[in-house]
Amino acid sequence: EQFIVDCTTIAKNFYTTCGSYTTAVSNITATTGVNVSCSAGFNSTTCPGTMYGSTCVFAHKLCVTCSGSSTVRIRVQSNGLPLFCPFTPSILNEQDIDFEVNFNPTVSVNSLNQNATTTAALSQLLCNIQTEANAPTSANLVSYGTQLTTVAGVSVDGVALMNVNSANDVDPFYPTGGNPTESVDACFGHPNDHYVYHYHIASGCALNPPSGTIASCTGTPSCSSSVATYSISLYNSYRTLTVIGIAKDGHVVYGPYDSTGTQVTSGFDICNGMFYNSNGDYAYFATQTFPYMTGCFGPGNYPNVSVNCSSNAPSSYTKSKYAGHAVSTFSSETLVLVYTITFLMTMVTLKQ
Repeated sequence: EQFIVDCTTIAKNFYTTCGSYTTAVSNITATTGVNVSCSAGFNSTTCPGTMYGSTCVFAHKLCVTCSGSSTVRIRVQSNGLPLFCPFTPSILNEQDIDFEVNFNPTVSVNSLNQNATTTAALSQLLCNIQTEANAPTSANLVSYGTQLTTVAGVSVDGVALMNVNSANDVDPFYPTGGNPTESVDACFGHPNDHYVYHYHIASGCALNPPSGTIASCTGTPSCSSSVATYSISLYNSYRTLTVIGIAKDGHVVYGPYDSTGTQVTSGFDICNGMFYNSNGDYAYFATQTFPYMTGCFGPGNYPNVSVNCSSNAPSSYTKSKYAGHAVSTFSSETLVLVYTITFLMTMVTLKQ
């Protein structure tokens, strides 16, 4: 059973601008937000806000709220713009990302949402930019904003967490088949054809927004030499269980370290999800391998096969030590009934 306090605890990790964790806004784009001023890198065509001379000023707008009692719901409303100045020669537009979903729905390793056992099946699932267009029915996903089928979730800074694939349905950073590597800035963001700024891989900039003008990834030696390694390195100051986003299926997305300060390099399934505590809670984790944050909505299985769309994917998957833990879903009414039946059976035994 999920409690609203658990939901609001997660919501408070987001850089919200609406002033409440329990009351959603009617339209996120109509709110005030927090202004970000960029003195370089934009012009009147590419600026997602207003140009004042050579300075582009846009507003970051984000609202994350929780509601409900027996079934806790989390609603995410974002205009998709970060708290820093992206490096992009392309157009960025304000978005209307707005969805509501069951918070941290109970799932089990014994009841999988995804079960790909061959390279062909795994590639068909994970090498598809539309894989996360819809969430499992248990999530009860409702979208109020623009229908962005390639969005898998939202980062703590309001930026869209896009499905891991490029438009060519391959790893954007370690592609196969002679496909090009996608260009991103040093925060791993870039816009798509619909002018949506987004991440395919975990960005430390979401937690610690850089000031001033950032460079491109290719213009940052440590980034260009290894995108995957550089992504993890930006979390050196966050070596604990750190919320970095929420997926469209209601599960939390965490950074690359667990609660013991250990980098997550195993224990996750094909979706990059992991049962990570003794309660049997399931979440996605940032990793150094494809699909980096979330590749499908889990839980998934643990095959000894890899995908054909990435040269940086695991060759096999292993369960975490918590994968077999059952989650208690008994309500207080159910427990009372159990105790009553036990008491009556005891009385009958005593009378005999």
